[in-house]
Amino acid sequence: MQIVLLTALGVGGASVIGAIIGFLFKQQSHRFSDIVLSFAAGVMLAAAVIGLILPSLEYGGESPLLITVVGVFCGALCLNIFDKVVPHLHRLSGVDREAHPEQTEQLNKVLLFVIAIAIHNLPEGIAAGVGFGTGNTMEALTVAGGIALQNIPEGMVIIAPMLATGMSNKRTFAVALATGLVEVVGTLLGYFAVSISHAILPFALAFAGGTMLYVISDEMIPETHAHGSERGATYALLVGFCLMLVFDYLLG
Repeated sequence: MQIVLLTALGVGGASVIGAIIGFLFKQQSHRFSDIVLSFAAGVMLAAAVIGLILPSLEYGGESPLLITVVGVFCGALCLNIFDKVVPHLHRLSGVDREAHPEQTEQLNKVLLFVIAIAIHNLPEGIAAGVGFGTGNTMEALTVAGGIALQNIPEGMVIIAPMLATGMSNKRTFAVALATGLVEVVGTLLGYFAVSISHAILPFALAFAGGTMLYVISDEMIPETHAHGSERGATYALLVGFCLMLVFDYLLG
């Protein structure tokens, strides 16, 4: 349990570390952000497939393929429903809107921004937590490490848009801290869920993997291919994926 708690704090703390770096480099070029986010997407993709979806097949019992496929689609569908309710992050950032929005509009954007971040970070935390249900601590740490690596650049790139909406440094950091706390809660939820019933472990692993695949495809890749840096972003994704592949091979 102690290692799970430390992992939860590490996964959540990675977002805060990224936010601190974001304050140091407020003026980030689109190219820099795209490369960093693509690398994170590659790391996250490897963590989803190697650390969650493949173990789901391994622990699937009599119908491993069916459980895994259904779990992946359920995870993706869950986030798809959330996306219908909450606007995308880049539409709420305020970067391409008027520099001085009305106070009410600004408050609404901030509240939606916080909700959107929480929705996208919660399943990532759950993914880190359910990995410990397999009993393979090293594999679980690989998944959690991949999510943490992804959280650092994600924390970096959300700072500048929030500051652009007129938020103070103190409030911006508080929001970043809240997103990290959501991942801590998600990690503990995922761990306790599979601890209570190992019967749900294969589905939970596939569900968490599906949520991560959805975020990669629906949010991260389109964002990194929207500013003319497609080639660099593609290779950055491959570097991130292969780096996690090397870690898994050497530590497995």
